[in-house]
Amino acid sequence: MSEINAQEQQTTSEETSDRKPDIISRHRPGRVISHERRDQQFIFTTENKVELQISVHTPDIIQLKYFMVGDVRSDFSYAVDPGFEAEEVAVQFEEDEGYFKFTTPSLSGIITKKNLRVHFFDSEGNMLCEDQHGFYRRESLMKGISEIKVTKQAPAGDHFYGLGDKAFKQDLRGRAFENWNTDAYAYTRGKDPLYRSVPFYAAVHNGRAYGIFFDNTYRTRFSFDRKGNNISSFSSEGGVMNYYFINGPALTEVTERYTRLTGTPEMPPLWALGYHQCRWSYYPDSRVRELAAAFREKQIPCDALYLDIDYMDDYRVFTWDEELFPDPEGLIRDLKEQGFETIVMINPGVKVDNDYELYRQGRDKGYFCTRPDGEMVIAPVWPPECAFPDFTNPEVRAWWGGLYEDLMARKKVSGIWNDMNEPAVFEVESKTFPNHVRHDFDGHPCSHKKAHNIYGMQMARASLEGMKKQNPDKRPFLLTRANFAGGQRYAALWTGDNIATWDHLRLASEQSIRLSISGYSFVGSDVGGFVEKPSAELFTRWLQLAIFHPLFRNHTMGYNVDGAAAVKKEEVELRRAQSDTDQEPWVFGDDHTAINRSMIELRYRLLHYLYTAFYHYVQQGTPILRPLSYYDQSDEQALSQKGPFLFGDDILVAPVLEPGTTALEVYFPEGGWYDFRTGERYEGRQTHQVEAPLEAIPFFVRAGAVLPLREVMQHTQERALQQLELNVYYGEGETTSRLYEDAGEGYDYESGAYRLTTFRQQGQSDRLSLSAEREGDYELAYAEVEVTILGLPFEPSAVHVDGRRVPLEKTADGDYTLYLSDPDFKEVDIK
Repeated sequence: MSEINAQEQQTTSEETSDRKPDIISRHRPGRVISHERRDQQFIFTTENKVELQISVHTPDIIQLKYFMVGDVRSDFSYAVDPGFEAEEVAVQFEEDEGYFKFTTPSLSGIITKKNLRVHFFDSEGNMLCEDQHGFYRRESLMKGISEIKVTKQAPAGDHFYGLGDKAFKQDLRGRAFENWNTDAYAYTRGKDPLYRSVPFYAAVHNGRAYGIFFDNTYRTRFSFDRKGNNISSFSSEGGVMNYYFINGPALTEVTERYTRLTGTPEMPPLWALGYHQCRWSYYPDSRVRELAAAFREKQIPCDALYLDIDYMDDYRVFTWDEELFPDPEGLIRDLKEQGFETIVMINPGVKVDNDYELYRQGRDKGYFCTRPDGEMVIAPVWPPECAFPDFTNPEVRAWWGGLYEDLMARKKVSGIWNDMNEPAVFEVESKTFPNHVRHDFDGHPCSHKKAHNIYGMQMARASLEGMKKQNPDKRPFLLTRANFAGGQRYAALWTGDNIATWDHLRLASEQSIRLSISGYSFVGSDVGGFVEKPSAELFTRWLQLAIFHPLFRNHTMGYNVDGAAAVKKEEVELRRAQSDTDQEPWVFGDDHTAINRSMIELRYRLLHYLYTAFYHYVQQGTPILRPLSYYDQSDEQALSQKGPFLFGDDILVAPVLEPGTTALEVYFPEGGWYDFRTGERYEGRQTHQVEAPLEAIPFFVRAGAVLPLREVMQHTQERALQQLELNVYYGEGETTSRLYEDAGEGYDYESGAYRLTTFRQQGQSDRLSLSAEREGDYELAYAEVEVTILGLPFEPSAVHVDGRRVPLEKTADGDYTLYLSDPDFKEVDIK
């Protein structure tokens, strides 16, 4: 009886209890009740205990951090370049009845006293970016922070670009996106999220550009007028609201300043900008040798060959299958003698095997990721049971980097390819770890909810540091799939497991441009598509597009038609016979082979230009690939262009993105543009029809540019250069172009062994002068320069080089050529 009474009492108590499953709290800033200035930092506190810290790092880079009671206050960031240094800025501060105002030489910020909203203006008082509701936070007792958010005005006519890697048109307006690194095999247009997270965008408001970088590693969400209510927002599922406002006023300047904040890589080895051949997978070693021989026999330039996952012993990273690759060191040496660099894949998943030394080391030292109770996370990837190093732990990164000793120092592998590092997990719906998995986070312990988006970035960091330590005199080449803002410091990217379709050809262009303007210029796609097989036409058009992507890699699933599981050794010969899955440049017939060869040769002709563009990217953060909006943001047509793009400062590319196309309607931005193939000049701010035969990709050189061209070689180090070619495209007025040269390998350039030439062209109706100024002490291999002048509006009567008269030859195309025996010439005068 007492038991029954007790149950009744408990039931009655539960029915009458006012307890809830959780307590939800929502916060918006109230009135500002105090403020403080600390040199270039301003701190505002509201009546409901919301604190805003505004830090002026440069006249154009302003950091805003919002805190509430209990928040972890830390300046730690994986994204911000450790080498970034704030400037001393003359900042004025004033208080008015309803607001506070700070002013730098470039911009000003208004902070409202009523509700802590922040508005930015340029130096002339024009509105740039205005808070709508401003800061908001939602949290609960049981789950903690579920959303932190800032909303801003997005007036009609504003344009939004960037956000790293989205399978969407260039202007992001009208859609919301998430950042959560995801294994997105065979993704399609509109699929979101993808493999990497770059929470940065640039915007144009009334012709003026600004940027927002949200430095938060949790799952983030960006909305750009998704509801058609002229409101944009950015939010995350945890952490603190920590974002940077970056001033322009030019779009390119916004990207350059963001990239200054988050860093750039070092100069790549020149061979890394050559043509790369990859597939899943080339094996056994005899097949790799056949591949190398075929490239040289067919005279198709190539600098790098890849070994995908099947070179390993049953997917154990840092091992070799002794049956398929009995002498890897000899193979790599022989390939090197033929001019091929070898790149091998290394994944994060370590096979769970007590007989595997690497697994035992990681297990015994506690280097693998664990659950909150200390239980090691075991999940399926290529080995059905894998443990995963916690790359957010500096001790683990050092251990992982040391594992490259055999590959880099002994076997002389030249490059590493990190894949599956989102981290990807097979079979489960989430495709990755549970959120509760623990990470060190460089001494700031946290859950996977916070560390997920930087896991691949920190793997790349560990790999790069190991590669540099094991081979300190050789420039590293590292390719990664997953990454985060700032990860451009460590590795190149490709756009992931794409499909052999025409829409994916368009996406390859759109995604690569978007990554480039998001600070990530060393980027490309799997040429021809990774999944399925392209038609001959699609492959050729893709190859033509990829000439103008810094990473130039052909990659396919190859024999693994269904994304299959492990290939048994006895199946090697059978799968080799399935040649219809090949995707090398010569497998589409003789006619296409000839075209494809000429396209790859064109890439090698343009290597001087690309290497120089890479130098500008490393030094200044200037994106190598840019949409036309980045060329002229005052041009409404340029703001909405989808196909044409800029490759460096002086080349406009109009890729063929539809089947059966032999002519294009191309919109040209401001200025004059010369067709590289025909020499025909087109005037800007107009649409022109241009020819686009299958054997050519239309691209155009800016009037006034000096375009350096390199000799075609079978690989970048085949022989010493014998000659430099310069195409000088006549333009009215004064224009500037540059050429950067160094050894293409090693680090002597850091101590002055480089050569930077600045060309200045002055074009008049009856005269053209070209001057050259140089710095650096790199010794050139070539002694001759061939100069071709295109588009001269007058018939020249005399040419002088450094005051000495020289002959000028007229070509069959009506252009002019002169040959110089002194590569250090200072001035060419034509009249």
